[in-house]
Amino acid sequence: MHVLISGAGIGGLAAALALLRRGIDVTVFEQAAALREVGAGVQISPNGTRVLEALGLGSRMRELGTATSGKEVRLWNTGQTWRTMDLGAATTAQYGAPYLTFHRADLHSMLLDAVTQQKPDAVRLGAKGVGFTQNGATVSLRLASGEEVSGDALVGADGVHSTIRQQLFGSDRPVFTGCMAWRGLIPEDALPETINRTGGVSWLGPTAHILTYPVRQGKLLNFIGMVDRDDWRVESWSAAGSVDECAADFVGWHDDVQRMVRGIGIPFKWALIVREALPRWSIGRVTLLGDACHSTLPFLGQGANMSIEDGYVLADCVAEARDDSAAAFARYEDLRKERTKKIVDMAAAQTGKVHNPALAVPKQAEEHIAAHWTRQHVGDRYDWIYRYDATAAARAPVESSLAL
Repeated sequence: MHVLISGAGIGGLAAALALLRRGIDVTVFEQAAALREVGAGVQISPNGTRVLEALGLGSRMRELGTATSGKEVRLWNTGQTWRTMDLGAATTAQYGAPYLTFHRADLHSMLLDAVTQQKPDAVRLGAKGVGFTQNGATVSLRLASGEEVSGDALVGADGVHSTIRQQLFGSDRPVFTGCMAWRGLIPEDALPETINRTGGVSWLGPTAHILTYPVRQGKLLNFIGMVDRDDWRVESWSAAGSVDECAADFVGWHDDVQRMVRGIGIPFKWALIVREALPRWSIGRVTLLGDACHSTLPFLGQGANMSIEDGYVLADCVAEARDDSAAAFARYEDLRKERTKKIVDMAAAQTGKVHNPALAVPKQAEEHIAAHWTRQHVGDRYDWIYRYDATAAARAPVESSLAL
């Protein structure tokens, strides 16, 4: 069997590695001519690291990942701090897998290296998938060059603007949230001493919030600042802004925030967009994976984790069905749709917890924190997400797979 994957992002590579380790031939087609470093961090929680471990990457992921100490929230103007979750050894003991943060390029290169060790020519660069045809026996991916490549199945792992999704189900209807995000990396020597360099911190405000966490063993701090603004609607990770523009969105915030913003080399900005959940992911020999079928707001830190889970479950389903791609994809879809929709919906609902007018008034701010950000609240919010075991999902009945 030969599976074609359109897109060599984190989800596409995770699927490729999982398939290759099961003895299934894979070719991955990536539109970029070279896989360059993306200046961003990514959180891989126990539900994701559990899969990386199962893919034989346990030792390497611990070398490249940063074990964070815990999570806390801080109030936007006063800096008042509340501890919300212990991570580190406590997480590993509770869930059997660690919570790690990565520079996105390190996670991506780890997966790419593992794929090419299994099959040196597995990834074709400068090969953009622009459409497909399928019949009862094969599927063909059409590349921008005009070349057509045939295989037994096709996986659209081509991101939020997926060409494969659009051919399967037509144009989507993205809805702007009224919120845009800043991202950047801050060198440790540009950080104030009062900044938490070992754990994740959420700064909560009336019309914005900030998330920070360490990557590359604390040499860099990942910064994401989400702001209620309706004048930027470009859904791209590569649109550069300026430090002055970013700082203007956090006027009146604590001095620690101002100094962090001033420490970012180049801040990038993107619009936060939501899409309705797809009722189907697959038709015949073609299916979708990751952001192509369940893009999410970044409020639960689960985008990359869901893609990694998808890749493993998909590979299990293909390995079981072997020569029946349609049956494999139907099973994969059944196992994954309920969980991913729940996470996408929960992430969207988080907006009112991280941006809230009550946070403008000290007494109301403390009441808001008490209502939504105690250890109990945060633990309940994430426990079912972290406990999920994608490595066992395909062996369980569909109705029970959400809780695995």
